Amino acid sequence: MKYDFLIVGAGVFGSTFARTATDAGKKCLVIDKNYHIAGAAHDYMHENGQIISSYGAHIWHCNSDEIYKFISRFCTIEPFINKPKILSNNKVYSFPINMMTLHQLWGVVTPEEARIKLNEVRIPCEYPRNFEEWILDKVGSQIYELFFYGYTKKQWMKEPRELPSSIIRRLPIRLTYEENYFTTKYQGVPKHGYTKLIENMLDGIDVKLNEDFYNIPKWQNIANHLVYTGPIDKFFNYEFGRLEYNTLRFEHKVFTGDYQGNAVFNHVDLSTPYLRSIEHKHLQKNQQKHYDHKIETKESTVVSFDHPVSFAENPEPYYPIRDETNSILYSKYFKLKKDLSNITFGGRLGEYKYLDLDASMSSAIQKAQKLI
Repeated sequence: MKYDFLIVGAGVFGSTFARTATDAGKKCLVIDKNYHIAGAAHDYMHENGQIISSYGAHIWHCNSDEIYKFISRFCTIEPFINKPKILSNNKVYSFPINMMTLHQLWGVVTPEEARIKLNEVRIPCEYPRNFEEWILDKVGSQIYELFFYGYTKKQWMKEPRELPSSIIRRLPIRLTYEENYFTTKYQGVPKHGYTKLIENMLDGIDVKLNEDFYNIPKWQNIANHLVYTGPIDKFFNYEFGRLEYNTLRFEHKVFTGDYQGNAVFNHVDLSTPYLRSIEHKHLQKNQQKHYDHKIETKESTVVSFDHPVSFAENPEPYYPIRDETNSILYSKYFKLKKDLSNITFGGRLGEYKYLDLDASMSSAIQKAQKLI
């Protein structure tokens, strides 16, 4: 039997595409080189009953009723409001930048006081060309150096002035006391985790794990159409050179009690070797109830630390580095893929762009519907 679609990657994009195509009566085979489904969203149940993200925390959020209806077929989205904190020079600040942050820094109380202070400290740049110029234009050097310089240099292993402003433009800067990182209509985490979500999505679909696409002699013998979610430069055998990705190493540790009192801490000092610390129990509403009314607890808690590492040290791509050089290189690969009518590229690596979970789902649904 020949499949309609061979889908490379059992992550969010590949699984959403497979589900959409299968629901339309198409036959799909999903393969993944890993031992597990769910890709970078993979999580598992720790022995203490907490759901642990294998590759960093993922908070699902969107404004689309259609995407919310789709994901609700496979899981219950448990509400969670993300209010991350920044630790800088051993001081804790509210984040993203809002009135509370500015009050902690400068003592301002009203939006008008904050506006006046920001106008005093900003370094105007009419046409910001990079990350550094954009943030200096918005908030000045003190906030840039306290919150952004160290974190950005650690994460991307480049000077901020070498990075495009698109990386930072997504970050909200508010003159209100709203501390919710996202302002979308829907926000939360799957009640039983992302792995269970993807497992439900792939129900009834053929899946092969530990299956490397590059070990398949001729995929055309398996399916009529290929859906590829791996690195696009690798697919074309690095014909024009390698695209750059930043990567991370995830360290999971068990502590007693409450480690940091919040789900997410961003560690911005260069002297701190990790970018974020995630205390997983605070992500889960059904787990949080155990800690609300206890001053002390001996129950264990799992904390994950996101360590930035060089791609040479850990050649597992996570986030595309869409600076000018890589954008030009990607455009060459984009021209090659346009000529391939029987291959669809998708996901962060296949499209070489940052995609939130909802955007990846939406893209997969649209691409599947177009082909169907």
